[in-house]
Amino acid sequence: MLTSQRKQLILDALKRDGQVIAKSLSSEFAVSEDTIRRDLRELAADGYLQRVHGGALPASPAAVDLAGRQGIESASKAAIGKAAAQMIVPGQIAIVDGGTTAVQLVRHLPLDLRATIVTHSPTVAVELGDHAGVEVIMIGGRLYRHSMVNVGGAAIEALSHIRADLYFMGVTGVHPEAGLSTGDLEEAYIKRALAARAAETVVLASAEKLNAASAFMIAEASAAHAIVVEKETAEALTAPLEALGIAIVRA
Repeated sequence: MLTSQRKQLILDALKRDGQVIAKSLSSEFAVSEDTIRRDLRELAADGYLQRVHGGALPASPAAVDLAGRQGIESASKAAIGKAAAQMIVPGQIAIVDGGTTAVQLVRHLPLDLRATIVTHSPTVAVELGDHAGVEVIMIGGRLYRHSMVNVGGAAIEALSHIRADLYFMGVTGVHPEAGLSTGDLEEAYIKRALAARAAETVVLASAEKLNAASAFMIAEASAAHAIVVEKETAEALTAPLEALGIAIVRA
């Protein structure tokens, strides 16, 4: 069997089963585990999968830059943002992450809402300019241009003085075993810090992020109190998350 054929069969198995195990693939193809690990390394380098201990999981196609993400299922992101916006009630303090879905969230907030929004995203803060009743607290730090959010020690230190009711988290991967993940280490650190400052964490997850993983883990999936998904998201994707006690909100 040619290497290209074996790689395609690996990708087919990954799509069918949601994960692949190196030892099982070695037996199936009658090749060494070193050969399979090399295949997985090369497929990971091309962005087709995310390697984990003992095998691989689907890679999230959401791990592209902000400009690229703006073109991914904009209608579904708007629906998710609208549903998430309805969770904020007057008087609350809510932390809103960066990203295209988070922008949709703040765009759907009522203009007469009186609440406090904490964000480390300049884009999100600017979107709230016309909301006269919303107090905007901007968390500073080093600008991470890939996602247009502030990161680093200064941002994490500023968060230590905040206690919020809700945190709306953006991720690039949600997996019942691999947890909540993102494609940058510093982003993972600040998302973890943001979650620690809120009573409840709500994850915003369009379909391409479910049952997928990125390189840097933020937290176990159970750190999410709720996950907002598209209305038509398959039960097969949400049932393993519900089994962990996570509420699934369909937008």
